[in-house]
Amino acid sequence: MEYIEPIERLIAEFTKLPGVGAKTAARYAYAIINMEADSVQSFADSIVEAKNTVHYCKLCGNYTDKEVCDICANRDNSVICVVEQPADVIALERVKAYKGVYHVLHGVLNPKNNISPEDIRIKELMSRLVGVKEVIIATSSGIEGEVTASYIARLIKPLGIKVTRIARGLPCDSHLEYIDEVTLQRALDDRKTL
Repeated sequence: MEYIEPIERLIAEFTKLPGVGAKTAARYAYAIINMEADSVQSFADSIVEAKNTVHYCKLCGNYTDKEVCDICANRDNSVICVVEQPADVIALERVKAYKGVYHVLHGVLNPKNNISPEDIRIKELMSRLVGVKEVIIATSSGIEGEVTASYIARLIKPLGIKVTRIARGLPCDSHLEYIDEVTLQRALDDRKTL
């Protein structure tokens, strides 16, 4: 089906978003067209405002609208949790248990895709380690996340700073028969005394 040119352009713009295919983009386009004019203007203004005001925190690399994000400004700087992306900060913050600061790498090491230590924020992490007692590595459990975690640990351990890795294990309400071998192995390795 062919759309009229303004709708086609709107659909094309929505398909630039991650995870948005042509059908979803068409639904979004029709939703915009059916909105009240002031709602559309508010939507457009919020996009432009976010693009113009949101940037990376100069310390941790998380998104902020200030020079230094609220987490870096108000938290214990002696513990740094290293994550891959800003979305990981949000996920950890939902737990409401971590009281330290973060460091966002904006990626992981991946030689296959030519992503080296210079391409992610490892150098910036190393420059933040003065007065730090512990670095918690919370990268993903895939090969790239594990390689990145090992690389960072090898850099930091000689400095006498404690380096830990978040535990891996079984999801809540899971049945062992459905869990893959790697997850089961990590759950056994990371077991705790009751």
